[in-house]
Amino acid sequence: MSAIIANPLSKLLSNPLTLKKIKRFKAIKRGYWSLLILTLLFIFALLAEVLVNSRALVVKYDGQWFFPTYADVMPGTTFGLDYQSETNYRQLQQTLRTEDGDNFVIMPLVPWNPYEQDFEGDFPPAAPNLEAKHYLGTDTIGRDILARLLYGFRIAMGFALLTMIISYAIGVTVGCIMGFWGGKFDLFFQRFIEIWSMVPFLYVIMILVSIMQPSFMLFTLINVLFGWMGMTWYMRTMTYKEKAREYTLAAKALGASNWRILFHHILPNTMVMIVTLAPFTIVANISALTALDYLGLGLMPPTPSWGELLQQGKSNLDAPWIAISVVSAIVSVLIMVTFIGEAIREAFDPKRYTKYI
Repeated sequence: MSAIIANPLSKLLSNPLTLKKIKRFKAIKRGYWSLLILTLLFIFALLAEVLVNSRALVVKYDGQWFFPTYADVMPGTTFGLDYQSETNYRQLQQTLRTEDGDNFVIMPLVPWNPYEQDFEGDFPPAAPNLEAKHYLGTDTIGRDILARLLYGFRIAMGFALLTMIISYAIGVTVGCIMGFWGGKFDLFFQRFIEIWSMVPFLYVIMILVSIMQPSFMLFTLINVLFGWMGMTWYMRTMTYKEKAREYTLAAKALGASNWRILFHHILPNTMVMIVTLAPFTIVANISALTALDYLGLGLMPPTPSWGELLQQGKSNLDAPWIAISVVSAIVSVLIMVTFIGEAIREAFDPKRYTKYI
């Protein structure tokens, strides 16, 4: 099945018309640069443990090399300290600097993890402090805001992308079948979608959260259950229109199977709809998770969450760095995704390259 889908996708990407659309997308600077910046931010988020972490990247001690970032917990006794708990690498770095020798510690740019509390210095929430490397300050219980923003961004984007992929896979499949074969299958799913769409999303969330422990996969499942229907209607309409065109009739006359017609002919010609709607779906998914976390119906604490930080910012207006940081992050990401969506919609507009007679 993957080979069946990959073949038309490769043909679509090598199509001169598709290359012309990609060139047009690059010409729309706000969308193109937004895509580059957002991709770079997502790569940083995937590598968050290397950039923002309380564990050292590299430790050289007594001629041995250690890489604690992705290793098991190393007790303090490993490095000659007098405690069995996990090594405090910031203190170890300071200790080794005062000693003569070639031992050293290399820490990430932000030497704090999103769960760690810092009660040294000012009482939390503490304002940004370059000396302590709290570049955006700390929240109400002393956790680094930059660390929670970056890890929260990874969770939000992972949720948005995973939900979109699964929802679109279901919606595209069901919609294509509804539009291509029609009949009883089409009527059944029309009635099913009409009934299912009347179920209140928020009530389902509240009921499930009250009887089950909230988790990333639970919210992904719930969002998929309600998120596939919109794409289904679009794909049903597009497939119903495309199956009546001459190229589909010619493929049937040449003896092509129904699945070949769907995956090699109709799906590539409806791919514009999927690509155009994808950025706006990502915006909706990020907003949904943030809103649920803000209302207290989202992920369990102490999971890094933009919604939880937004709630802290609203409740602590005397610590403006909290609200400013999270609001700036949310607005920036949503604007960039919206710019990408607008650029894709303009670049892939079929009226720019085709004329129906």
